[in-house]
Formats: sequence, C-alpha cells, structure tokens
Amino acid sequence: MSGRTLIAGIGNVFLGDDGFGVETVRRLSASGAPLPDGVETADIGIRGVHLAYRLLDGYDTLVLVDATARGAEPGTLYLIDAAGPDAEPVAPQGAVLDGHHMSPDAVLALLGTLCAGTGATPPRHIWVVGCEPDCLDEGIGLSAPVAAAVPEAVRMVLDLVRKRPGRAPIETDPGVAAT
Repeated sequence: MSGRTLIAGIGNVFLGDDGFGVETVRRLSASGAPLPDGVETADIGIRGVHLAYRLLDGYDTLVLVDATARGAEPGTLYLIDAAGPDAEPVAPQGAVLDGHHMSPDAVLALLGTLCAGTGATPPRHIWVVGCEPDCLDEGIGLSAPVAAAVPEAVRMVLDLVRKRPGRAPIETDPGVAAT
C-alpha cells in the first residue's frame, strides 16, 4: 500500500447539518494546519461514485467526515472505526449505482466490487468522524450545535492523520462518543 490518506468531506450543503462533512474539510483546508506527507483532502459532497473511483488510486487510510445520526445530542462527535474487527459488514441500501443516493455504506460496498474487478486494494483503515445532526431540512448552513462542533472535528481529523499507520496507534477517546 502507498501509505496515502484521503480525508473526504461527505454531505449535501443544501440540507442543513448534512453539510457538516463538507464544512469540516473546508475549514481544515482553510486553517493552514500542516498535513503529513501523503495526506490529501477532498470535498466529495454528494458525489459518492467519484469517491469510490478515486479510492482505486490507492489509499491506505480513508477518513470520512459526515453527519452521523446515532441518537445523541446534536453536535455530539463520533469516531467510528469502519474497518476494524468490530465493524459491521457493508451492505448498501437500494441500488448501488444510484448516483443520487450514494451513502458512505453504498460507496464502500461499490468500492469492494470495483476492487474485485480491477485488482485494486481498498483502504486498510477507514475512519468516520461523524457529528449528530440537529436539522436536515432544506436550507444552507449548519445549526448552532453542529457549527460549534466543527473546530473539534477538525482537531479530531488532524489527530487521526498525524497518528496514521506507521505512527502511534489510533485510540478512540471515551470522552467523545466514539465507537
């Protein structure tokens, strides 16, 4: 594997807090914080098919940043090891190639299919930095609790990529609703 890492902001900026991932990656890029060699950022938005094809270029680690509804208070951050030993198998909901409904689960399922067909290797490490949304109604802009979580999400992403494989192991922080 290349040792490369992709940080991908996922979400629809026209659906309120669903734009959390895109805003977090935008803020990370604008911060000027130095990223380790081999770490790239991408505003994927709702272009899940593009993410799947981009991953065929060979990334060892993928960090998805996305709104993640799990039932906690709005603005709660999650750190999820999506490729760890306790990760649920990826099973897409609905048609895999529906470009308008490519959830991260569907992207990862499509990636598995593409890798099997091309001989490419999927990322060995997949992390999700998620945020509990407050409002997913039509409209541009994050709710107050989700907007307030963005700076901490940027710090979480930076911590992850600075401890990527080959460096100190990544541990989830029990103080952050991590799974």
